[in-house]
Amino acid sequence: MTLNASASMTALYGRVRQVIPPIEWPAFTDDIEAILDLKQQRNAVILAHNYQTPEIFHCVADIVGDSLALARKAMTVEADVIVLAGVHFMAETAKLLNPGKTVLIPDTEAGCSLADSITPADVRLLRQRYPGIPIVTYVNTSAAVKAESDICCTSGNAKAVVEGLGVPQVIMLPDEYLAQNIATQTTVKIIAWKGHCEVHERFSPADIRQLREDHPGITVLAHPECPPAVVAEADFSGSTAAMSDYVGRQKSARVMLMTECSMSDNVAVEHPEVEFIRPCNLCPHMKRITLANIRAALELNRHVVTIDPEIAARARLSVERMLAV
Repeated sequence: MTLNASASMTALYGRVRQVIPPIEWPAFTDDIEAILDLKQQRNAVILAHNYQTPEIFHCVADIVGDSLALARKAMTVEADVIVLAGVHFMAETAKLLNPGKTVLIPDTEAGCSLADSITPADVRLLRQRYPGIPIVTYVNTSAAVKAESDICCTSGNAKAVVEGLGVPQVIMLPDEYLAQNIATQTTVKIIAWKGHCEVHERFSPADIRQLREDHPGITVLAHPECPPAVVAEADFSGSTAAMSDYVGRQKSARVMLMTECSMSDNVAVEHPEVEFIRPCNLCPHMKRITLANIRAALELNRHVVTIDPEIAARARLSVERMLAV
């Protein structure tokens, strides 16, 4: 490692030292240095979701955020290669918005329980059962499901998307809890599907009550993929971006984020003055993405995301309608 590279690694560790113990850092440095070099060689950028681990999120990623932010920022990417440090539906969305670029997913098994909960055939059957009712589809779905939909949404803009259609009733797929939580905020009637996030469905109101007993004065923030009873018990509910903004705005002394584990670590880097209580739930799919397989993706051009052109054209329309809201 050169002197400049060593200084760069020292600076990067200074950023994450609060959440990565010194004994763990040397295990990451070779991959980080290689990834930084490979990005320059290949004119590549890395998009990382808020649920990625800190050594990815803070040390090699170029663009970070929630699903909506990544979708918006993907449209402005000028690099030749995009590596999506997240799950497969996110890589597909990046490809939809950048059809002429190479999009890589470091692990093809990085899936999503919500995306797995519904198929294109399911959407077509819903259209038959509820003719004329618009279908709003969460971005946590495959491109093939998006292609059967009218418009997409994220947890951050779902209410605006639902109300922006100007209709009395919509179908909202596939997250039942997100649909139920949005239904409490609008007069639009929402028909929900039965999909659940395997991370967020495990939180319970009892968890929050126990937290308040153990940590008096704690501020609890819940993702809207959590069950409605959990959201009702929390102090605030919003997308990962909204939760991060809330922490920065409110400056609560002690916070619990009811979402995926790495979210607290990543927000803690930005707000070292806040104490984060971390009885979180881990997403096994997000954790399939590592520095090692990001490096391999760039070295070996692995794994290239492709979408059938006919499906891509229709799915892109649903995503673009969302981004126009």
